[in-house]
Amino acid sequence: MTLKPPATSHDVARLAGVSQPTVSRALRDDPRLSHDTRRRVHDAAQELRYVPSQRGRSLATRSTRQVGIVVSDLGNSFYLEVLDELHDVLREVGMRMLVLTPESHDAVSIEQLVDGSLDGAILTTTRLGSALPEDLAARGFPFVLLNREVDSSTGDVCVIDNQRGAGLVAGELLTLGHREIAAIFGPADTSTGRDREAGFRSVLAGASVPLPEHRWRRCAFDFQAGHRAAIELIDGARSAPTAIFCANDIIALGAFNALRGRGIAIPAEMTLIGFDDVRMAAWEAFELTTVRQDIPRMVRTATELLLTRLAGGSGASLAPRRIVLEPTLVKRGTHGPPRPG
Repeated sequence: MTLKPPATSHDVARLAGVSQPTVSRALRDDPRLSHDTRRRVHDAAQELRYVPSQRGRSLATRSTRQVGIVVSDLGNSFYLEVLDELHDVLREVGMRMLVLTPESHDAVSIEQLVDGSLDGAILTTTRLGSALPEDLAARGFPFVLLNREVDSSTGDVCVIDNQRGAGLVAGELLTLGHREIAAIFGPADTSTGRDREAGFRSVLAGASVPLPEHRWRRCAFDFQAGHRAAIELIDGARSAPTAIFCANDIIALGAFNALRGRGIAIPAEMTLIGFDDVRMAAWEAFELTTVRQDIPRMVRTATELLLTRLAGGSGASLAPRRIVLEPTLVKRGTHGPPRPG
């Protein structure tokens, strides 16, 4: 059986009785064409099963309609939810996403982003020491930092107020009566790890509540690291804490598993609070009290920032914009007052 070659725009033009340039305009629903012409072209394309060439469109418009999403931690469900939302929001504006995942903690190479296959990029897991944002800005390549940021204001940023979010947790623990408080912070070389730690410590210090060295750990934003850190905080401690703050929900779920494995009831014997409000946090098995990041709003804001850059080319005349969203403390079932001694 001989397969037919795919239909071309010239085939559609012959069937519809129009010129080839008219086919391209009709399939873009150019309002300058009559309704009848557009209908005939669409009918012909459907009959021939014609698929427009994205490469041809890119050459004609100098736009790929494709955005690179840089993410290094696909094991963290927070980023899977971000990607899910980005896919939907970009599709609404006729764009596609290409997910770029570095093999190590280092960022993807700049060559992967500026090779002509992308119109812009959204960076979601940038570390504080990364040179990528500055390099992209120097080349006039449109990008937005989402969720994490760097200290130099080289590009647009959309983040949550991480310090305030962690401060809300510390304030809640103090209000509940906790004074023997522990924490599992995230990596210090990320803005999320640094700022959540700073916000939590600041509120405790303001209330003259200590956070001694044996009561805190730093670890990666993952389940196993959270599990190990929780065990370290409990086993061999001179006195057990009554509450643990975790710098993200995945760490908190690891700690949750460790506490349950040690027979510690949550929240009767230990309050546990996370950060992010990933979908799993609301599962009946966990009902984790946590700080909510509004992922849909964050993603939509970041996309709007990028589209503004794309509309003006490199946007060199537009100063970098930093949009900070407010966090919310979501109270579920893992927090309560300390058990009477």
